[in-house]
Amino acid sequence: MITTINTYNHPIPPLRRGARGDHRKNRHMPKQKRLLNTDFHLPYNPELVERAKELRKNMTPAENKLWNDYLKTSKFRVLRQRPIDNFIVDFYCAKLKLVIEIDGDSHFTIEGKNYDAERTQILEGYGLEVIRFTNKDVLNNFESVCQQIQELIRQILG
Repeated sequence: MITTINTYNHPIPPLRRGARGDHRKNRHMPKQKRLLNTDFHLPYNPELVERAKELRKNMTPAENKLWNDYLKTSKFRVLRQRPIDNFIVDFYCAKLKLVIEIDGDSHFTIEGKNYDAERTQILEGYGLEVIRFTNKDVLNNFESVCQQIQELIRQILG
């Protein structure tokens, strides 16, 4: 069973669905674009590739710290700002089927929490494990963040 690990003290709210079960009623979710499907990659929106490149060049301080001080030298290949479906995830390890998200202040609004819950549900639908940390966690409790990632990797590897 795939579960989302929410490492901060904000509960992930349940998804609210429209009258006909339309889960895209939330206007902050990206409109469904044609996804590129291959045997090698998870489906992704090719229109997001350029934006992902820009994000890699302009990482937040928390993303930069986690990347340079931990993930960059991981024995498992980790990709930064990777398009999956109609999203760009902060970090993705294909071998572990692991997504690591670093959340800033916009993620703590009701709309942000709803968006993240739906996004996580879609990513988990691809069999991915999603773990989230706040910017503050990464910058102020770096050792703990690394330990939590390492523990999750141990669990994934069984």
